[in-house]
Amino acid sequence: MAKRERVVRMSVEQPLWRALTGYRVLTMIYAVLLFAFSRDRYERPWIAVVYLAVMCVWTLATLPKVANAASCTKRFLGADLTVALVGILLTPLADAHAQTVDGPTLPSIWTAGSVLAYAIKGGWRWAGVASSLVAVANLVERGHPSRDTLHNVLLVWVASIAIGYVVEVARASERTLARALEIEAATRERERLARDIHDSVLQVLAMVQRRGTALGGEAAELGRMAGEQEVALRTLVAGGLSRPSLVSEDESEGAVVRVVDEDDERDDDTPVDLRLLLAPRAGALVTLSEPGAPVLLAPPAARELAAAVGAALDNVRVHAGEDARAWILVEDWTDEVIVTVRDDGPGIPEGRLAQAEGEGRMGVALSIRGRLRDLGGSAELISVPGQGTEVELKVPRGKAEQER
Repeated sequence: MAKRERVVRMSVEQPLWRALTGYRVLTMIYAVLLFAFSRDRYERPWIAVVYLAVMCVWTLATLPKVANAASCTKRFLGADLTVALVGILLTPLADAHAQTVDGPTLPSIWTAGSVLAYAIKGGWRWAGVASSLVAVANLVERGHPSRDTLHNVLLVWVASIAIGYVVEVARASERTLARALEIEAATRERERLARDIHDSVLQVLAMVQRRGTALGGEAAELGRMAGEQEVALRTLVAGGLSRPSLVSEDESEGAVVRVVDEDDERDDDTPVDLRLLLAPRAGALVTLSEPGAPVLLAPPAARELAAAVGAALDNVRVHAGEDARAWILVEDWTDEVIVTVRDDGPGIPEGRLAQAEGEGRMGVALSIRGRLRDLGGSAELISVPGQGTEVELKVPRGKAEQER
């Protein structure tokens, strides 16, 4: 059984949650040590002891809440920020000189952990709201906006918003990468199926066509239908192997990858493979022979050349009959591209084209020769009564390149 690829998403923000967990524990220890070494200056140390005890229990009990984005709920974020704000506002009650001396608050830099949780969870907007609330609490605690207070407030505000923005960009990049990997895996799976189809179904259809034609009768009709299905399936497989264009675009939730139609998004500077434009022309009565490598032309030149081939095939059906066979030969030379359309019809009597132009029927003159003339190329028609008709279309590469 063939193995199928599976896209595994990797969370780029998971290391940030682990770092936040470590930060909360370390800053909790720092706040406790800071109080222990300066407890003599507190007029009401019991307030600080009670708060720090609550903060330590809260920090250790809620470590699973900051393990990932799913666990970090809005309710937890609100409660965590409340603990930090209460600690800031309780500082003047524990230390009467806190408003006159620029000392640390009770939670100290532990408060930044609450703001960072907002940034990682909700991005820069959530971080801006949380840091603004912390800024207001610090200004109220100080009673007057000192230089050090404003400096600390501004530092927390800018750092949290910057981290929130980086998190949003990382999430957008993760979604874009995951979508691109999904498209690549789907494309590889499609190519695998195409190989299987080519190795099995197409070969069976070709064999049915050959055997049916050899047996004749009703089997010949079955062979003809098998040949038509073979050509249709081969065209579908060839078209499906064309990789889709991927466009990255920004939305409210971040960048995403979008599959677009090549014909809609392609500009005139991107070469077109002529083989892809001619592939739909092939069928049970039309055989297409082409090079193994892409035949690249400027989009206008490729479209006009394909349209001229279509006009030549239309003439085959109209003048040679519905059962007439046709062959398309594509030649890719260094200085020009040549496409030859040949049929096994009765041919065109001498002077018939001139007579048709005189009667106002300008199919060959305009649909074929006119298109090639505009491209700087030429269309030569050779017809021998009873031996079919051959139309040779030539497009110089120099002129085709100027059409880009």
